[in-house]
Amino acid sequence: MNRSGTTKPARRQRVAGRAGHAFAANPLLARPLPPWRSRLLQLLLLCAFAALAGRAAWLQLVSVDFLQKQGASRYARTLDLPGTRGQIRDRDGQLLAASVRAVAVWAIPEDLRAAPAAAIADIARLLGTDAAGMRRRIDRARHFVYLKRQVEPDVAVRLAALKVRGLGFTDEFRRVYPQGPVASQLVGFVGREGHGLEGIELARDAALSGKDGYRRVIRDRLGNIVEDGGALLPPTPGTDAVLSISGAMQYVTWKELRAAVETFEARAGSAIVVDAHSGEILALANYPSYEPNGANGAAAMPGAALRNKAITDSYEPGSVMKPFTVALALDRGQVRADTLVDTGAGRLVIRGAPISDTSAHGLISVADVLRYSSNIGTAKLALDMPPRAMWEMYMKLGFGQQPQLGFPGAAAGRVRPYAAWRPIEQATMSYGNGIAVSLVQLARAYTAFTNDGEVIPLSLMKGGGRPAGTRVFSPATARTLRAMLENTVLHGTAKRGAIPGYRVGGKTGTAYKAINGRYTLPRKYIASFVGIVPMSAPRFIVAIMIDEPGGRQHYGGQVAAPAFVGIASQVLRVANVAPDGGVADLIAPAPIDPDEVLD
Repeated sequence: MNRSGTTKPARRQRVAGRAGHAFAANPLLARPLPPWRSRLLQLLLLCAFAALAGRAAWLQLVSVDFLQKQGASRYARTLDLPGTRGQIRDRDGQLLAASVRAVAVWAIPEDLRAAPAAAIADIARLLGTDAAGMRRRIDRARHFVYLKRQVEPDVAVRLAALKVRGLGFTDEFRRVYPQGPVASQLVGFVGREGHGLEGIELARDAALSGKDGYRRVIRDRLGNIVEDGGALLPPTPGTDAVLSISGAMQYVTWKELRAAVETFEARAGSAIVVDAHSGEILALANYPSYEPNGANGAAAMPGAALRNKAITDSYEPGSVMKPFTVALALDRGQVRADTLVDTGAGRLVIRGAPISDTSAHGLISVADVLRYSSNIGTAKLALDMPPRAMWEMYMKLGFGQQPQLGFPGAAAGRVRPYAAWRPIEQATMSYGNGIAVSLVQLARAYTAFTNDGEVIPLSLMKGGGRPAGTRVFSPATARTLRAMLENTVLHGTAKRGAIPGYRVGGKTGTAYKAINGRYTLPRKYIASFVGIVPMSAPRFIVAIMIDEPGGRQHYGGQVAAPAFVGIASQVLRVANVAPDGGVADLIAPAPIDPDEVLD
């Protein structure tokens, strides 16, 4: 640095400037650039800004709905609002099935895996399940897993209080059945998804099922609802079903049926009470039944226990079919009630096949054929008529055809085409062997005797008035059969079906039970009884079937007739029907020989 404070390079610069040479003009420093490059750069920058402006305009003007949906998906949720399933009620408004609020507890496995073991144990304890098993389910699941369905709301509140990340709750409904096992096979039950699986719940599922709605909510990042957007679509409740069943009659029918099955150590039993003129089914019970409520309800029962056997199962009914054969013979004019029939010594052979009675009755009237329940007398009446005539009668009565009850799995029974009948088959079908019917079909057929020869359809739904019937017999024949059925209770094989103070008509039935199409040894039996009360003005038809009664007593008159008395007498009291019998029968009913065979 010199005395003036300037540097030598500065001095040289000034000198170079005075010489006319700029510092930047040094050929070593100069890098000449073509002008098009700068213009290209400017153009590219301009295009980039234009593209950004276009993209912004596209997002703001064209894709606004899509972007809003994407944004909303980060915090907005749609919650389902389940529609309430319709109630099932009896004819008097008593609840048979209803829905109550419940909660489905679910989890996001990825979040719940991070929860401490103590929290998992608390969840398992409140849900009443094993912690290790629940942990295994969580580990196996990927995105979603139900921990338990249909949890009580108070349990869900306690679970929510744990504030465990990954635990979720959804409102749903749980089905309850106030009548429990009394009407379980009739009412049926629903599955976890709320749809009917058996019984009326299945038959009326479309009408009973409600339609779900939904509402929009806003959740924070932890899944908590911070704002409710309100219901966008309210749920629609299902339609109630009003059955023809009377709750009081259903209970007494089930109770007496249970007593009969247990008393006679039977495998099972079914009973039905029908309004004799409207065809409405007032009670329909099966035993054993099952408890449809609780954790050990219908889902834990084997399939056979869930069936409504009075509707879904068919069997050979035995002598309860004899009134139809006798009625057809009367209606065709081939006999009268006092026409004599030779039953001989109690044994008849038809082309090598024997038919026998319980005892020798000899020469008896047609009325006594029914009174003594003579197989031989009934077979002779049947063999005097064309097979087609019997077959057409069975068709009009509804045998061999599925009942139009709207009930799932209703059995059609079995009636072979008449063209294939052999004489022995026609003879045995006349008294209830070789033909299969359900208890509902049998009860319906007896409406021909209470409606002056017209058979009417049965119904499980409450209706009004008498439905149109199908003519099977003449009114005169129906009246004659009613008198014969009453005589059978007074003086014949149905004596144990008498109800003190009331006039009763009925018919017993005992048949070998066929297993896989064959009769087995030792013999197994089905005992039946069909009765009409009161006979002065028929109100009710009561049909009972006892499957495989044990012990020495297995006849319909011994097993099923007493059950009929227990059911019918209480049904008459529930309906407040005044006695129509004689005072003497009310005070001192006729004695019954305990050793008498009551077919």
